[in-house]
Amino acid sequence: MNPIYERATFTMSSPELKNTPDDYGREIAFAGRSNAGKSSAINTLTRQNSLARTSKTPGRTQMLNFFAIDEQRRFVDLPGYGYAKVPEAIKKQWHQLMETYLAQRKSLCAIILVMDVRHPLTEFDWQMIEWCQHSSLSLHILLTKADKLTFGAAKNTLLQVQRSLKDVNIPVTLQLFSALKKTGVEEVHQALDRLFEPVTTNDPAEANDT
Repeated sequence: MNPIYERATFTMSSPELKNTPDDYGREIAFAGRSNAGKSSAINTLTRQNSLARTSKTPGRTQMLNFFAIDEQRRFVDLPGYGYAKVPEAIKKQWHQLMETYLAQRKSLCAIILVMDVRHPLTEFDWQMIEWCQHSSLSLHILLTKADKLTFGAAKNTLLQVQRSLKDVNIPVTLQLFSALKKTGVEEVHQALDRLFEPVTTNDPAEANDT
């Protein structure tokens, strides 16, 4: 286990890409449907109860939320999609914000895609997978709420999702995860270690000093 993730701190929230942390280092974004357990996953893998805001009301995450791991590495909690009961105009704003972030953020190196193990590979999930392919981004999938199924049923879903992704042309890994039971945390840490490497800087200020 890498204890560095337990040191994660909230940096800022922003409804616009221009008002975000400097675009250097390495950044991993968490994406998923509004009720898939994205914020709970972030809290569990950082061993902090309230780092990311959780709510029984889907769609609580409405901005880009940044969390610093260290000087070079960050998490980003993206707006949830799918179930959020908000006006269509707001959904369009969220979609545009995510699209702009995914297209323009140079430090983005990977996506953690969070899916409810009982409802995997929705239309929105496939859109995110296709975007990762388009952008050549590595992808790690968390099949959350695994405690809601028997181990056998959860494992079968894992294998089914794995088969469905066999033709995806980017690096994809996936696992079962339960925030409630705290299962799969070490596996996520190992995936994050892999996705964050190598930690190199693309800070223009530092580049000008060489």
